[in-house]
Amino acid sequence: MTHEITTPSELPEEGTVELSLRPQRLAEFIGQSKVRESLQIYLEAALARREAMDHILFFGPPGLGKTTLAELMARELGVNIRTTSGPALEKPADLVSMLTNMRDRDILFIDEIHRLRAVIEEFLYPAMEDYKIDIRLSEGPKAQTITMPIERFTLVGATTRQGMLTPPMRARFGIVQRLNYYPVEDLELIVQRTAGVLQVEIDAAGTHEIARRSRGTPRIANRLLRRVRDYAQVRADGRITLAVADEALQLLDVDQFGLDDMDARILRAIIEKFDGGPVGVGALAAAVAEDAGTIEEVYEPYLVQNGFLQRTPRGRVATAMAYRHFGYTPPRATDEQGRLL
Repeated sequence: MTHEITTPSELPEEGTVELSLRPQRLAEFIGQSKVRESLQIYLEAALARREAMDHILFFGPPGLGKTTLAELMARELGVNIRTTSGPALEKPADLVSMLTNMRDRDILFIDEIHRLRAVIEEFLYPAMEDYKIDIRLSEGPKAQTITMPIERFTLVGATTRQGMLTPPMRARFGIVQRLNYYPVEDLELIVQRTAGVLQVEIDAAGTHEIARRSRGTPRIANRLLRRVRDYAQVRADGRITLAVADEALQLLDVDQFGLDDMDARILRAIIEKFDGGPVGVGALAAAVAEDAGTIEEVYEPYLVQNGFLQRTPRGRVATAMAYRHFGYTPPRATDEQGRLL
């Protein structure tokens, strides 16, 4: 299943705004400087040789720009891009029409590539290595198979969980790039750019407040800015200041560290229901009524990186910083045998 290109006039207002916020050239992409510099070299080399780029894997937390980078690559190379996702591909036939209709050096972007079924992975191997696919003409033990050549293309995979990729699939990517959380300085530039696109008046203090509470993620920064804009329009004079941003973000349950309601529920559950941990992700998911995969992919990386949560072989443990954040007294540290230190 591919995502067809839709003109802005056919999109809902929010979708149109989202498209307008994306950079149009790789040079306009804010943040991820090492990734951007590497991609620029690979793109220029491929253009000079008039060859398809090596297959690329982007991995990292959601909302950091993996899809945007794939679209920018296609624009820089002057080729088409077809997008799909791992869960959408149920059988090899779902890929046949895409691969056979791709032109030389086109890009196939597969989001959530770690969720590909094994049969799809095996179908992709000869396509990625030898640029050919095996098509079954019928079913059953006597089924005939024909091999069809396809144009040289670039597969761009995106995943939030690189460890879930099978080793054979991971080995077929010639370029692997990790996207990290953004520093506040880069998020401030993104908020400023988005405010300009949305024609929102915002001062430096308001920009900083939104940026520092955006969990290091551009997608969240843009979402928060739109909601703060709504608050400023209704409750203030339309201008976003530090005070307006703080009031709006409090209304959204986004605290000083960027923790939202689900972050708080996860940490409070570990502290209050599981005595600070360790607790398995399955039990934690049941306690907060959230999918275990969502906790691992969306919430845990930020909590771990910012010192609120530890992942141990025995399970998740709330840190002393988490205890203090919610007004609890941290327990005394113990060794592996449970003895007080």
